[in-house]
Amino acid sequence: MSGGFSDEERERIRERLVAEGRDLFARYGMQKTTIADLTDPVGIADGTFYRFFDSKEALYVEILEREGEAMLPDLLEPFEEHDDPETTIVAFLTRLMDEIETNPLVRRLLVDPSELQRLRDHHTEEELRADREESLAYFLPYVEAWYEAGEVDGPNPKVVASAIRAVSFLTLHREDIGEDLYPETRDLVVRAVARGLTT
Repeated sequence: MSGGFSDEERERIRERLVAEGRDLFARYGMQKTTIADLTDPVGIADGTFYRFFDSKEALYVEILEREGEAMLPDLLEPFEEHDDPETTIVAFLTRLMDEIETNPLVRRLLVDPSELQRLRDHHTEEELRADREESLAYFLPYVEAWYEAGEVDGPNPKVVASAIRAVSFLTLHREDIGEDLYPETRDLVVRAVARGLTT
């Protein structure tokens, strides 16, 4: 027993908080979701929340990490499905951007940039750097293999991988581009980058 809860109860409560948080953050955002909104359905006091998570931001980060782990196999599938780098990059970026644009939890961060900033503020510079490194590490081995085979062009494999990842940030500027132009703009940029990086 720890703090009045058995290990099994702690696990159950933690999972319930994650489930409630995923739903509430996706629908209302982090700022509009109160601790009571999270704890009431779980049947615990507001103060008890902090025995499971340091803050709403910490809960959001855990939920996003789980989302990322769940979507990763599908996102990386193009690297196994296709032989040529250009087709692979297009398929990977298309899947990644589709996920960003349709996942309600991730979409919420794009709709309200202040929410994204709150999550960034929750991390140290070192943690943010480590997160960037980790996101590159998933597909960097494929890029390194292409680079060694002379199939992609750039200063080094890490820069090439970073350039591929950077294209997904176009989704942050959807409103700036305009809803009418965004779909075609997105597809053109994806294809242009894929073509430009491959030899």
